[in-house]
Amino acid sequence: MTHHALVLGQARLVEVQLEWLAFRNGEVTVCNRTLSRGLGIRILTGGWGYAASQNLESVEALVDRAVALADAVAPHAYSHIGIGEEPPALGEWASPCEIDPFDVPMDEKLDWLRSATEAMGAVSVATAQTMAIKRVTHFVSTEGSDFSQQQIITGVSIGATAIEDGKVQIRTWPKSEDGNVAGRGWEYVLSHNLAEQAPQVAEEARQLISAPKIPEGVHDIILDGAQLSLQIHESCGHPVEGDRVLGEEMSLAGGSFLQPTQVGERYGSEIVDLYAEATTEGAAGSFGWDDEGSPATRVPLVERGVFRGWLTGRESADRLGSPRAAAMRADSWTGVPIVRMVNVNLAPGNAGSLDDLVASTERGFLLSRNRAWSIDQLRLNFQFGCEAAYEIVDGEIRGLYRDPVYTGKTPTFWQGCDAICDASEWQQWGWAFCGKGDPMQLIHVSHGCAPARFRQVRVL
Repeated sequence: MTHHALVLGQARLVEVQLEWLAFRNGEVTVCNRTLSRGLGIRILTGGWGYAASQNLESVEALVDRAVALADAVAPHAYSHIGIGEEPPALGEWASPCEIDPFDVPMDEKLDWLRSATEAMGAVSVATAQTMAIKRVTHFVSTEGSDFSQQQIITGVSIGATAIEDGKVQIRTWPKSEDGNVAGRGWEYVLSHNLAEQAPQVAEEARQLISAPKIPEGVHDIILDGAQLSLQIHESCGHPVEGDRVLGEEMSLAGGSFLQPTQVGERYGSEIVDLYAEATTEGAAGSFGWDDEGSPATRVPLVERGVFRGWLTGRESADRLGSPRAAAMRADSWTGVPIVRMVNVNLAPGNAGSLDDLVASTERGFLLSRNRAWSIDQLRLNFQFGCEAAYEIVDGEIRGLYRDPVYTGKTPTFWQGCDAICDASEWQQWGWAFCGKGDPMQLIHVSHGCAPARFRQVRVL
């Protein structure tokens, strides 16, 4: 094969440690710790080629493989890829970390989780889990970049499942799925008093067994922060990914209802401001540089309800004519960087506290934490099931309902947002494993938000 001239070369030496611990009814169900280290080479000649290996003694062969792949895809490459348009990335960056999670004795962690499940008392299933990731990256490129960064991610959750007369109800804390995660050390996990929260979580699961089903109809709803963060992730974060809108993820992850011609069009109500950033200290989607060497930045996605921009890397930004969002991320040395969410946040409003928002709602439901969800391949039509619903009558919480499900279309739903709590209620909600790519890559991300109200939503 005749090789094309090298245009750009990037190398990432990555070491990833992952730990996952879980208890169920006082017994260990998961106790996993893995360590992997390898080198990924990304080469641009006529197109991009990527090769990776754990064998650090065969770097030359790895480069040859990446070059060969780059030449092979050259006929299908973009006509322009911006090279040398930014200063080289130089320096070091690290997540804030007071206690390295991998230095904490295993027995100490397991005893802490066991005590949380025991504190739930009489419940059918009591669970508790923690996770930790440490990713250390050293990146160099022919553009002159040379940086190192260490990302530490930790997370924690507890859950109670009540089963009676064929009914199954679940309550979790502080968030559903894999728990709430942050870009911090083990001190973040310890800030959650699991044993103190456990009895209330179990009691709410038991109460849901005897609670009536939520009445179907069109209602005003308030989403708590945990649920709203998933709504943002699925219906706001994914549809603004630049590779989706360009059709590059259609075969697996899908496309987007948003198109380049819709920049400047109405997306949500005038109080909806969404932005992407990787600069918030301690957030799960923060870093110093993305995995193609672009510095962390902030870009607007929706301003006063008007759609403004995309999550991008250097290529998708050029093709879409938008600012680079430094959103090229890989989960390990094995994965080629692709467009991924960073911290996609909803700015706080001026509706006061959650109590204030409830008090200003004549009738409706407060929906809490996710139990199940589905959304179409274009991120347009969605359905979310929550763990619990609290009825609001004349500005007061009056009753508990089970099995709430709400459904809608993304733009219509966000155009119905008429109140967002203020900064006192705003926080980052972290998600541990967002999947995308082929082969699949799992990445961590956060969504900052405060509880918000949405008018006239279909509830099932």
